[in-house]
Amino acid sequence: MTNKNKIVIIGSSNTDMVIKADRLPVPGETIIGNKFMMNPGGKGANQAVAAARMGGNVTFISKTGNDLFGKQSIELYHTEGICTDYIFSDPDNPSGVALISVDAHGENCILVASGANGTLSPADIEKARSEIESAYLVLMQLEIPMNTVEYAAEIATRKGIKVILNPAPAQTLSSQLLQRLHIITPNKTEAEMLSGVKVTGWESAKTASKVISEKGADTVVLTLGSLGALIQEKDRYYRVEAVPVEAVDTTAAGDTFCGALSVGLSEGMNITDAVKMACKAASISVTKMGAQSSIPYRVDIS
Repeated sequence: MTNKNKIVIIGSSNTDMVIKADRLPVPGETIIGNKFMMNPGGKGANQAVAAARMGGNVTFISKTGNDLFGKQSIELYHTEGICTDYIFSDPDNPSGVALISVDAHGENCILVASGANGTLSPADIEKARSEIESAYLVLMQLEIPMNTVEYAAEIATRKGIKVILNPAPAQTLSSQLLQRLHIITPNKTEAEMLSGVKVTGWESAKTASKVISEKGADTVVLTLGSLGALIQEKDRYYRVEAVPVEAVDTTAAGDTFCGALSVGLSEGMNITDAVKMACKAASISVTKMGAQSSIPYRVDIS
């Protein structure tokens, strides 16, 4: 039986090691940074925390190593009110780690060692089948194996459960997966890869969205950073302007957006209102350093 509010998020759990510097290094260059932070991260975990802080009923399906980073992450998810019953432990691989450089303008460069995230398998998803089949919607990203994403999407769509995919990091998607998606949420880079269209503003975003929607996803929500987001629902387009802010660190802005979007939809909001809430949450997140440390609470956007 479907729980009308339950959000199942399937994805990665990492520990982020962040250095802030005036600018990002070029290959072969060493730069002296000024601030170091170590935070829990990973696109899946960030989205789960964002959804929980927005008031969502969240189950997180993931895989960590049997190590300190993995254990610390699970403790943190507990404190956020996230169900961790389906976070599996890999005895042979370490938990995922991301090395993040952030410049003075808030732009970042990220290098990820997947570790246990790379071994989250269809067999693990099968162990969580009942949880997926009782969800209102399933939200996924691409820091776990593609066959695992495809398997989870198949389980969900067979039960009529909505699947949202944040196609990050950018990679090629099968037509079968695209046709199982209720919503796809690419940023400019990901939209360009999926559509072959260079995205430079609202009009080119419309062109790219049309190409992507013709491949199968019911709705395209194309995020445009400081501009906001473009929604394509069938043959209709809606612009949602971003809240103007001074960006400090864009890490996890897209994840905050996706988590907030999923909560809005689980509460029965229409797509435009859900995207408005998501844009507001993402705008707040870029004003703070770090991944999960920058994610706002529902009270912050009201």
